Amino acid sequence: MKKNLPLIILLCTFFLFSFQSKKIVKSSKADDPNVTAGVALTFDDTFVNEWYDTDKQLRKYSWKATFCVSEINTLNSSEITKLLALQKEGNEIAGHGFNHYDAKKFVAQYGIDAYLNQEIDPMLALMNFYSLNVTSFAYPFGFRNAILDAALLKKFKIIRATTYGAEAPYEQNCYYNNTRVLYGIGMDTTHPSFSTAYLKKLLNYTREHHKILILFGHKTVNKKAPANYETEMNTLKLICNFVKQNNMKFYTLSELSKSKSSPFLK
Repeated sequence: MKKNLPLIILLCTFFLFSFQSKKIVKSSKADDPNVTAGVALTFDDTFVNEWYDTDKQLRKYSWKATFCVSEINTLNSSEITKLLALQKEGNEIAGHGFNHYDAKKFVAQYGIDAYLNQEIDPMLALMNFYSLNVTSFAYPFGFRNAILDAALLKKFKIIRATTYGAEAPYEQNCYYNNTRVLYGIGMDTTHPSFSTAYLKKLLNYTREHHKILILFGHKTVNKKAPANYETEMNTLKLICNFVKQNNMKFYTLSELSKSKSSPFLK
């Protein structure tokens, strides 16, 4: 046994090095120096007044975001006017469901056709009536499956789900990966994966590896210690300052639907 010990140590070292190397290669394969690193900020639900006020505060950073609107039929004329103003400023208005149903549960019970008839088609019709140019969709609660993806990709250029966990940044899937189905990670203060320290790690990894980070929040607030489904203004300012100081870019979801050969990625 003692005679074989050096050989065993050598083999263990070889396998350990090989495993680590494969992880490194897997991570670096996705890097593309032609991509301008950046962030796609997305916000869900019906917090139009808060989004509008946030946009006015953050314009100095040349920011832009995608506002994924649900229950469009419940908004008043003032809120619709604000959505149009946000769109005119270069932000994107996306869909988030007519009734904000859990898509997977609904389809499992009633089928995909009923989901499209009740949740998607009336939403698109009303948003089109209001002159909102909707080409992207964010799943309510982030829940999805292949059946839903196939149906919705016939109606939208790109769709966003959600991801959780606080893995090392290179193990996360909250980056644009040249596909039409994206996964965003939460920036609400009470989101299970959120912390300022972890956000900074994601931003640094995004910059260093020429990636585009996908983030999602809900109601934007100026107060500290926000409630559930609230993104603190200090978080958004941290992101905006990082993007500006590192010559990165803000992207909307619809911009990410373009091919990698498109000028927007140069």
